[in-house]
Order: sequence, then structure tokens, then C-alpha cells
Amino acid sequence: MPSVLRVPFLIVGGGIGGLTAALGAARTGRRVTVLEQSPAFAEIGAGLQLAPNAMRVLHKLGLFDAIRDFAWFPKRLVLMDARTATELSALDLGQLFQERYGFPYAVMHRADLLNLLYEACQSTGCVELLPNKAVISTQILDDEGGRVLITCQDGTRYLADGVVGADGLWSKTRRHFSDDEPVCEEYVAYRGTIPMEEIRSYARLDDVVMWIGPGLHFVQYPIRRGELYNQVAVFHSKRYTPDSDDWGTPDELDEAFAPCCPQVRHAVTFMQRHRRWPMRDRRPIPSWTKGRLTLLGDAAHPMLQYIAQGACQAIEDAACLAEQLGAYGEDIPSAFAAYAAKRTQRTARVQRAARSFGDIIHTDNPTAILLRNHLFTNRPATDFSVVDWIYGHDAAPRLK
Repeated sequence: MPSVLRVPFLIVGGGIGGLTAALGAARTGRRVTVLEQSPAFAEIGAGLQLAPNAMRVLHKLGLFDAIRDFAWFPKRLVLMDARTATELSALDLGQLFQERYGFPYAVMHRADLLNLLYEACQSTGCVELLPNKAVISTQILDDEGGRVLITCQDGTRYLADGVVGADGLWSKTRRHFSDDEPVCEEYVAYRGTIPMEEIRSYARLDDVVMWIGPGLHFVQYPIRRGELYNQVAVFHSKRYTPDSDDWGTPDELDEAFAPCCPQVRHAVTFMQRHRRWPMRDRRPIPSWTKGRLTLLGDAAHPMLQYIAQGACQAIEDAACLAEQLGAYGEDIPSAFAAYAAKRTQRTARVQRAARSFGDIIHTDNPTAILLRNHLFTNRPATDFSVVDWIYGHDAAPRLK
């Protein structure tokens, strides 16, 4: 096939999931090509939470010590009532937590993690990282043994023995498995970081705090060794219409948080207002693998951010994929099939849990609020039963 570059293994998307997958695949002895549509391998956004299920994988990939140089390790996850400033519940992240799961809970800047992954991929000598490669089509070629032809906007084409679509919420590779579209929840987020010296007087350095209230929540925690304070304001827009972009505006941000306690109202004044992120996910699909093509991360199972597991699940995917590639060798279709079989039910459960938790924290039903708050305030901070299934999971037990 003329003017086509043949490559053994290709990943579409150079975000956290894509680069973790590239690093894992390289560890199985493969040469990997990563196509990133942006001019550089960079993350948009700020804070990132890494629970033990993700830290376990990053340790196996040799990144744990490097992460320690950039991360912040909070002592508690805390739920606060955004109107009354009452603490509702907490999860102790101290010694008992780390003994139970084997790893700490970390928070860090998304760009810092991506940079570490980028450098780790480069250091393997097996990963080719190509920016400015927007993929416009993906074809499975039966006359090439099911190999996958990737065509980029710049005219370059790649014929790969195996392709992983890690191209995010708006994935083009997902079209081989579903014609669904992202579902907008009519919520929007504003994100930003503040230099710690500007807000040190009220910042809670030991906690990841989520303030919750009817139709909104507000998240705060330190990142980058405590040099920055990350804040995320999420609220339901009363102006949402599917055919308009004029909703979730900065004036709605102020209106939504006006009934909150003084601490939250003051914190909202620090929010950057030049960009907003609509909250979207997709419903779980039964399969995301077809022969030599598979999906990973948000391309496979985009989820709402309410339990901080989107990046963690992409990292889990990458570990599971690497384990199966190591087990099946050159039989990529079998490796992909085994990977998807191990991941679909778990990721669907996490997707549904994120959606359900959003319903719980955002409810405006007075009776539901009373019941929720009663249950929250009566659980001990060392009761880990509710998160065992998430944090205790080892996505790749045989990955060394």
C-alpha cells in the first residue's frame, strides 16, 4: 500500500490515558506511535486526584517516586454543607487508609503528571510521540488481516497491527462501536488555580474539600507541592438549551453560589471566568473492542467527575491493557478482547456511581437532604467500606 507508514502499535490521543498506555505497551517490548492532535503534549485544566487504585499502577510503571516530587498528600477527604458550613463527613487518608490500600491518596497538577509520563515514554526509546496529528478517519481493513488504517488531517496515513483510541470524550474511534453522543447534564464547571500566598489565610492545606448544596458543589485542594490552590465550581444552569452555548455563564456562577456560606462565596470570587467546562458523560456500551482496534479512558467510558475517577480509570485501563499485551504477545486481537472483557463491567459501574453520587450531593429535595446528611454525619472517618471496591482494586495484578 503506497504512501502508508506501517507501524506495529499506535495510540490515538496523547493525554494521560494515552501516554500511560504507551508506557505500558512499551514495557512489553513493542514500538509505539502516539498521535496527538494538539501542537504539543499538554493538559488543559488544573487539579487531578489520584486515588490508590491509580497510584498502584503508577508505582508498577516506575513513576511513584517522581510523583512524590510534585504531588500533595492530603490527610482527609471532607464533605461540607455549602450553605451552613457544617462538616458532614470525612474519609481519613492517614495510616489506616494507607495500610489498607498500600498507597496514599495524592493530588497534583494534571500537567505535572502528563510531563512525567511524557518523559518516561521518551526514556524508553520505544515510543514515538507525534504532535499536530489530528486523526480524521479510522478504517479496519479486512484485506490487511484486520489491520487498522489511520488517516490524519495533514495527509499522513498509518497502517497499524493494533490501535488504541484514547481520543477522549469526543472520540472519533468510538464510532466503530457506537453512534451515541455525549450526554450533557446541564451542569457546568469553572476551574482554576491560585498562588498559595494569595489565599493561605483560608486555604485548608490538609484536606480535599467538597462543599455540596442544591444544584452545586465546590472543590478545593492544594497542588504542586502546596504552591497552588486548586478550585472547581460546578453548578446547574437554569438557562441550558441544547441548541445554544449561552448558558452556564459567569453571572450564573455568582447567582448559583449566592446562597452559600461566606467561605464559599469568598472563594468563588477567585475563580477564573474566561472558560467553562460543560459536564458530559456517555452511557456505558457493552463492547469497545473489534479485532485490532480498542478504546481506552474517556473514549471508552467517559464519566462525570463527581467521584474523581476519570483519570484513575484511564490509568487502570492502561495497566490492564499492558498486562494482556504481555500475556498474549503478538496476538493483539486476543489481548484486546481479554482487556475489554476485564474492564467493561468495572468501568460501567464507576460511570454509574459517578452519576448517582452527583444526584446525591446535588439534590434539592428537603427530605432527601435530611436523610443524606444523617447518614453522612453518622459514619466514622475510618469506615472505608464504601470505597473499598474502587480504591482496593488492582487492575493488573500480574504487571510487574
